[in-house]
Amino acid sequence: MSDGIAMPEADRCAFCDYLSGARPYVFVDRNSVVAVAVTLEQRGRAHLLVLPVGHFATIMDIPDGVTGPLMRALRGAARAVACAEKPEGIAVWQNNGLAAAQRIPHLHFHVAGTLPGGGTDFGPVPEISLDQARDIAQRLAPFLDLTASEGTAQF
Repeated sequence: MSDGIAMPEADRCAFCDYLSGARPYVFVDRNSVVAVAVTLEQRGRAHLLVLPVGHFATIMDIPDGVTGPLMRALRGAARAVACAEKPEGIAVWQNNGLAAAQRIPHLHFHVAGTLPGGGTDFGPVPEISLDQARDIAQRLAPFLDLTASEGTAQF
């Protein structure tokens, strides 16, 4: 479905590796359909990624059965950031294809509290450690519960 859109090439999908446990990553919450992760590239206050557990390259590729749970997880992530961080605003963005700056060919949404003064940082940012990501996850976890509304968790 993403025909005509130039996509980033990858031998392996980093997000699929994270979701399978093949590579370490920090998830705030997860169920059988969607996951919420703390990105190591913090571009705002408590910058999260919301992604489907199944591999879909772009928003045009997700099946109907995933769209509802994905949107509920996105709303939940925004609410969790708002409750835990109390930012002035919440930024949500999603990129499809190389021309839109998509770097990993697995659909994902970014959710971040705005920085003091507004906006998010789209320039180079240093990666945080997994321990720092765990600290963010611990702050947000009480405000996010995908397992209660979407079925069995797969941790």
